[in-house]
Formats: sequence, structure tokens, C-alpha cells
Amino acid sequence: MILRPLGSLTLVSLLSFSHIAWAEENNEPEKLIPADLIDDPHVREELGVNEFTAPSIRLIFDDLEQLAPLPVEETQHPKRSRMPLVRSDLALEIGVLIAEGFLAVQNNTLNDIEEVAKELSRYGKALGAGERVNRHAASLLDHAANNRSEELRAELAATQKDVEIELVQLRDADLAHLISLGGWARALECASLAVDRNFTEERANQLFREDVADYYESVVGSLDPQVSELPHMVKIQQICADLRDTMTLAADEEPTEGKVSKIRILSAELTKLALSRGK
Repeated sequence: MILRPLGSLTLVSLLSFSHIAWAEENNEPEKLIPADLIDDPHVREELGVNEFTAPSIRLIFDDLEQLAPLPVEETQHPKRSRMPLVRSDLALEIGVLIAEGFLAVQNNTLNDIEEVAKELSRYGKALGAGERVNRHAASLLDHAANNRSEELRAELAATQKDVEIELVQLRDADLAHLISLGGWARALECASLAVDRNFTEERANQLFREDVADYYESVVGSLDPQVSELPHMVKIQQICADLRDTMTLAADEEPTEGKVSKIRILSAELTKLALSRGK
């Protein structure tokens, strides 16, 4: 568990109260993070859920554990040498990178960790969290070299949390949601293809998290308008809404292959948009 410095806790608390006041003034309902995706008991117990605490990418992958191995190679996206110029795109792509780390651990392709660690260092520096991320990158390489899978999972989760803390201190904390969203999109993309190829109702049920899709749809819409009104962000919000609707089942309804196929198509488009840099 990563403990937040007292200064960060105070800042988060104050910003959280101001956000709640803004939401009430504008008749905006507060969206709660699905409880099983909160990875920091200190935040849960002392602060409550607030807009600067994002769902844990680690817990997203834990939720999909029984679907492993996930089809990584078939869903790979081209890597770029140049960094994004917009901070919201940096955040989305960091989330995808952290997800790639979890995919490498889950599929036991630990040689891929070296590239993930290298890219995380670059992105962390560009986002203003270089010092924190560099420490984690070094640990990732060490754990991968010694085949320590559980330590790799913990280090990747700690990387997400430390970047989140840095964003709070930089007063850019709403970007933490985009890191988490990028991770969820990449995880869902792989998981839905795995279920589409080997469909059972039990496996499909792991995908039907309308509460998660609803959460991301809401938080994207509540970002600063300079971010939320970007054309690709508008599309991202709509896809999250479409995923929520597709994942919502009636009390006596079971998942179908048709719905799983739609989730696969939507999640692939969501990841593509997360990496599109607005193009």
C-alpha cells in the first residue's frame, strides 16, 4: 500500500469538498468508484471516495484473472517514438502502458517488462512525475529479472498510485481518471476477445461490469471542458455509455455471444481512441 503524504491528503480533502459543492450547485450527481476497484484502504476509510481517487488497474486485472491467458499479440497497437503533446493523451497512454505491464505478468512474458519500464520512465518525465516513476521502473526491471510476478503486480499498482499523487500535487488530479481509463480499455479489449473466442456464460459474466463503464462515462464528462470537449474525448465518453448499455442485463438475462462481440468491438475502438492523440 502506498501512503499519501499528509500534504497530499490535505489537498485531496480540500479539493474533494470543493468538487462536491460544485456538483451540488450544478445538480451533478456524484459517481462512486465500484468498491472492488478501490486499491487504497486509507483513501476509503479517511477520505471517502472522491474525484481524485481512480479505479485501480491492478484490481481491474484481478477481476479478469480467470480469463487468462489474454490475447496480447493479436491486439497490439503500433508504438510511437514521439511523445503526445497534450497531457490528457499522456495520461491515457500511461494507463495503457501500465496495462501492458499487467498483461506481461499475467501471460508470463516478463521480457516485455523492460520495454514497459523504459516507456513508463519517458511518459512519467513528460507528465511531471519522472522521479517517482523512475524508482518504480528500476524495481520493475529487478523483479522481472528475478521472475517475481507478485512483486511486479505490486510495483505496477504503486506506479499508478504515485503518478496519481504527483498529479494531485500539480493540481492536475483529474487526469488520474484517464490513466485508469486507459488501463481499463486495454484490459477489456484483450478480455473481450478472449471470451469471444471461447464463449461461456461464466466467462462472459466477467466482462459485464456496467457499473465500471458508467463510472468512466460520468468522469470523462466531468473533466475540465478543455479536455472533455475534445472531439476524441467526446467519442470516448459515448463509447463508455454504449458499453454501459451493452453490459446492462435484466434480472433474468444472461450474457450472449452477440453482446460479447459488441463489447469486443467497442473496447477495441475505445483503446484505439485512447491512443489516437485526437487524430
